[in-house]
Amino acid sequence: MRYIYLCLILTSTLFFTELQAQKYSNEFLSIGVGARAQAMGNSVVASTNDVYAGVWNPAGLAALTPDDGLQLGAMHSEWFGGVGKFDYLAFTLPTTQSGNRLAFSLVRFGIDNIPNTLSLYESDGSINFDNITDFSSADYAFVGSYAKEINKPKGPIRFGGSVKVVHRRIGPFATSWGFGADLGVQVVRDKWVWAVLAKDITTTFNAWSFSFTDQEKDILELTNNEVPINSVEITRPQLIMGGARTFEINEKVSLLSEMNLIFTTDGQRNTLISADPISIDPSLGLEMAYRKFLFLRAGINQFQRELDFGNEETLTMRPSMGIGLQLGSLLVDYAYTDLGDDQNTFSHVVSLRLGLKPRSKE
Repeated sequence: MRYIYLCLILTSTLFFTELQAQKYSNEFLSIGVGARAQAMGNSVVASTNDVYAGVWNPAGLAALTPDDGLQLGAMHSEWFGGVGKFDYLAFTLPTTQSGNRLAFSLVRFGIDNIPNTLSLYESDGSINFDNITDFSSADYAFVGSYAKEINKPKGPIRFGGSVKVVHRRIGPFATSWGFGADLGVQVVRDKWVWAVLAKDITTTFNAWSFSFTDQEKDILELTNNEVPINSVEITRPQLIMGGARTFEINEKVSLLSEMNLIFTTDGQRNTLISADPISIDPSLGLEMAYRKFLFLRAGINQFQRELDFGNEETLTMRPSMGIGLQLGSLLVDYAYTDLGDDQNTFSHVVSLRLGLKPRSKE
């Protein structure tokens, strides 16, 4: 599974030497922020319309009006049985120009308390467990977003862009800085919303630098591990297309459905439509709302082909589900993902959204 591969990258990057043009570079940004998105299989680029849009599709920020005021978003989730911690914090506010929005987001994915065994052995060859120390492997993304809405007779068109700074740190051994940009569009037509997101349109890069002591370099060589050298890691562009429609069941109940298609350009991937250099990864999401107070969600994504013990190919997928409660100006969302995964990689995701509206002039 893709997220297992991500975990391995985070915990063993110290011993990787070919960092250029990795297929899953900066993959922590593909996990997705917010329990709503996680519950809907990350199929939200068309329907996202709150503070979380700064990461998903910045164009969605323009759906907020000046009367919506300041919005705050926060999320915490744990992956791989609590080994990885994924956190998010953001806010969005209107500008002085009507229909324009700014947002700032901070994302962190980290694995803490990783044992450092490079000094496990003394010079005489004896083992000294007191020499073991801990370090963290963490990825950070700082995202600044801007969105604008243009009203048209057939419906509004929203444009948005995000600039992101990516910082990755592996204990005292390695650091990297990277930069990239996303551009998004949402077109509203009656009950439909069509969206396109050009992700990493500038080809996001990470410039890595390593700082091993001479003693640590000797240990790496003695244990048949090559010493990493300063290098550049590339995240190639993706194109995400989505469509969402709202069905009014009755005065109390509505149903929103969305489908996304992710076009990757970094070579053949294990996706439903797999080709080189472009693969297509679809996702589906549903959200039922009752009085805009209670939200029930379900989704499915990450279609992959796997071989079983009989060497027969089977199609697997990642289902998810969740619930949301609107309590005044506070929205509380919960998602449960990786249902039924025999590798025990399920995760609980909790996120909050708080709206602080300006006081009425009256």
